[in-house]
Amino acid sequence: MTGVSSPQITTHDRQVLRDLAKEIRDIAHSDENLEKKDAWYAHNDLKPRRPLVLIESFPATDELVTDDILSCRDDWARKQEKHLRTTIYHFRNIRDDDVIEPYLTWNWHVSAGNYGVTSTRHDSDKIQRVDGKVVGSYSWEAPVKDLDADFGKLKPRVFSVDRESSLLERDRLEDVFGDILGVRQRGGYWWTTGMTIIAIDLIGLENLMLAMYDNPAGLHRLMGFLRDDHIAFAEWLEKEGLLSLNNENDYIGSGSRGYTRELPQKDWKPGGKVRTRDCWVLSESQETVGVGPGQFEEFIFPYQKDVVERFGLCYYGCCEPVHSRWHVIKKFSNLRSVSVSPWCDEEMMGEALAGKYVYSRKPNPTLISTDVFDENAIRNDVAKTLRCARKCSVEIVMKDVHTLAGDPMRAARWVELARQAIDLEWGK
Repeated sequence: MTGVSSPQITTHDRQVLRDLAKEIRDIAHSDENLEKKDAWYAHNDLKPRRPLVLIESFPATDELVTDDILSCRDDWARKQEKHLRTTIYHFRNIRDDDVIEPYLTWNWHVSAGNYGVTSTRHDSDKIQRVDGKVVGSYSWEAPVKDLDADFGKLKPRVFSVDRESSLLERDRLEDVFGDILGVRQRGGYWWTTGMTIIAIDLIGLENLMLAMYDNPAGLHRLMGFLRDDHIAFAEWLEKEGLLSLNNENDYIGSGSRGYTRELPQKDWKPGGKVRTRDCWVLSESQETVGVGPGQFEEFIFPYQKDVVERFGLCYYGCCEPVHSRWHVIKKFSNLRSVSVSPWCDEEMMGEALAGKYVYSRKPNPTLISTDVFDENAIRNDVAKTLRCARKCSVEIVMKDVHTLAGDPMRAARWVELARQAIDLEWGK
């Protein structure tokens, strides 16, 4: 304990959370769950036992576990209850290859500041805010109008950590759950190290593309600035002892899981500082899908490579069709897993990834999010993936499911249909 007092919750709320924690603990030690864990280790270490199937519970979580079934009254307790009930529902009802570990996680509260400028956003008249998130369209004014004249406005970010509030969160978890579930520091401080989404926020998408022709030196300067800032952030986190391993049931890439026996590095000692080379990292560049592979290779890839190769293993891609730039992406020395999006040439990527990389397939979420739920289309979609990726370590990850069209059973049914296709196709 840190000596920092933590707010108390009622006896009722405490008992609800502890009962759910016991259920989580029992599931974590079940044969079914342990088999899934072993399958993930083999999968990411390129010794697959079977194709793995995942479907994300979010952002459609409220259609699976509605707030009216929560019984805790305290806001913090309700948040924990929602998480625990969603985890249990996912395991017992959806039954994909998601794994449950017998611990809860906390992370350091880190702030990275801004780049000395901020973009101005203009929301449309029909914009809505749902649970703090913007739903609808908006435009923004990029703060850097001229890469040469305005570059001096940009400043490296300033990093800080609130250790007191972080340890308070840890202590609250340990107080309620510590004798039932472990409490471990896990988690990251970014989703992607791709950098192009930041570049576009600073200068605008159209300007980024035009600069490749009109001001290539200016764009290289900007990407170098962002690269140096990303490296500085990673080095600061490492020096401050704020990094955690992400080699178990950790969200890595754009929807996958981090189980691997290849991380941390063999010279890492338990209890020692985690280094970037002990971790997975994600990189992608969805925003540059409109430029050619030559422009990507010149203006984006070298800066990503400098960041990515400081880490142990890399997951590359999200929604962009990576097949057109595969000859560039495969130059990452630590590449392990590749996103095969709905717009990707599946057959080509199946041949390219066979035996060397994880084939991380992302089906189109419209298959389960629109009014028509076509079961044959779902089976055929998965069957095609399995035929294209027959020689691969293949995972099928349904993500970006913003709605289940009011039918929460669709999530479990999609998993059933995917497994039916696997039973028919795998091993032929």
